[in-house]
Amino acid sequence: MVFKVFFPSCCASAESGLLIGHWIPEQNSAVVLAVVHFPFIPGQVKQYLSEVQQATRVNISVLGSWSNSKQEKEERLDKFLEDLSTIFSHEPWIQLSKERDSKIWSCRTFQKHPSSPKEDEFILVYYDQRKVMLSQLHPPDNLTTAAGHEADNASKLTAVFDTVSKSKVLFMMDRYDDGPIKLTHWQSEGVEASIIVELMKQASVPVCMLLTFLLSFVSSVCKSRVLKFWPLSFIWSKLSTCEQLGHRLEHLQIVSSNRKAQNQTQLMRKANIFVSFLIDLALGILLMSWLYRENRIGQLADTLIPVADHIAKELQDLLQWLMGVPAGLKMNRALDQVLGRFFLYHIHLWISYIHLMSPFIEMILWYVGLSACLGLTVALSILSDIIALLTFHIYCFYVYGARLYCLKIYGLSSLWRLFRGKKWNVLRQRVDSCSYDLDQLFIGTLLFTILLFLLPTTALYYLVFTLLRLLVVVVQGLIHLLVDLIDSLPLYSVILRLCRSYRLAAGVKFRVLEQKAGEPLRLLMQVLRNRCSRKTFLEMG
Repeated sequence: MVFKVFFPSCCASAESGLLIGHWIPEQNSAVVLAVVHFPFIPGQVKQYLSEVQQATRVNISVLGSWSNSKQEKEERLDKFLEDLSTIFSHEPWIQLSKERDSKIWSCRTFQKHPSSPKEDEFILVYYDQRKVMLSQLHPPDNLTTAAGHEADNASKLTAVFDTVSKSKVLFMMDRYDDGPIKLTHWQSEGVEASIIVELMKQASVPVCMLLTFLLSFVSSVCKSRVLKFWPLSFIWSKLSTCEQLGHRLEHLQIVSSNRKAQNQTQLMRKANIFVSFLIDLALGILLMSWLYRENRIGQLADTLIPVADHIAKELQDLLQWLMGVPAGLKMNRALDQVLGRFFLYHIHLWISYIHLMSPFIEMILWYVGLSACLGLTVALSILSDIIALLTFHIYCFYVYGARLYCLKIYGLSSLWRLFRGKKWNVLRQRVDSCSYDLDQLFIGTLLFTILLFLLPTTALYYLVFTLLRLLVVVVQGLIHLLVDLIDSLPLYSVILRLCRSYRLAAGVKFRVLEQKAGEPLRLLMQVLRNRCSRKTFLEMG
């Protein structure tokens, strides 16, 4: 009979003792989870295993004995370890032994009622317990029977992965104190680090509860009826800062929620949001420290007025060019002068407003710089809103030009239907036939001629202001792109993929370590890196 023994590589240097784990009878496989080493009391071991079984719902038992002959006096423990099979009645009783100063391992079984007179064969599979524990190679808890049956047909290793994943309590219970039972497993080497992590987990519980209470209060205030009235509702819907604060509030509610993630995707999404929030906060603090160093706020305020004057001068030069003969085009003189002076007056109002606010600009920028402590995305959103406010006159130019151009196009299309004997039926929302008299056709022809000759002037103004508006939109779009990149980039998944790729494992492969006649076949099970697609990778974010 062929027996497969999955042995954790972290237990290769453990002292002599007992092998505890789970026996899979359908596959004749033993999954070793830990080594209980001397001294121990059998009654305490049985009580400890019963507690672990109740917590993990996995049939964990003593599978056999482990002998590590580091010293000569330990060589006499073989007979004692074999006699322990009468106390811990598990069949077959597996005996693993490692020779002193040698890589040779011996495996044998002890059965009261052997099923075959032939000598048993062994396949010893080493596995990294930490990687198997932290990877998601095991099936989820809510897997249906049919899906589990297909998974078993595809790979019988799922039972091994499931056993290790469900035995998490076994790796945590003896983390700090020695106690009456001493175990060796993957957690045994990092006791101090585990204590720090556990203390952080314990401290995070009241912090998350307080944060959840504060966030729920803020969320209830934001959803109150007071903010739904005009103009608060208009400001909340138009300002990028308010929208970004709403996103951050939603993200903090997801992270601080005490509801456990149902699957790996939800867990990765939570982790990605948390890491992006920390990085956003760190970048914001760095920006704030840079702004308040060497009086950069004052330098920025002193630079803003000359920049505004320069932009106003460039716009005035552009309007003077449009009021002349732009690109050799012959414009309608009267309409050209009216539109040019109208827009020049808006520029005059805007630059007067900037100079009126100049004494308060440094103070405003000082308080705006403090918003960087909420994160770089909040500071960038405020920058986008500032750009929108400072270029509000360009937006007005674009709206005026678009309205005039649309009125001209609408008038020309209506008069063109008049020449074809058509009209627009408002009630039926369609074009119907209609008969016009001579006076109506004469007035229509006159109006069509006037609008047609005024169209190039309006179209040129509309084209220039559209290009200016497009330039502002591109700058704001780049800022919003950077904000969305910080918010939605799966940074935690990227870090895992670079540093701990086994957390995103796709499968395993086996490598033969040693194969000699009369000795067990020794294999090394390695976790394969997951080459997930771009769609799957983004879903984790």
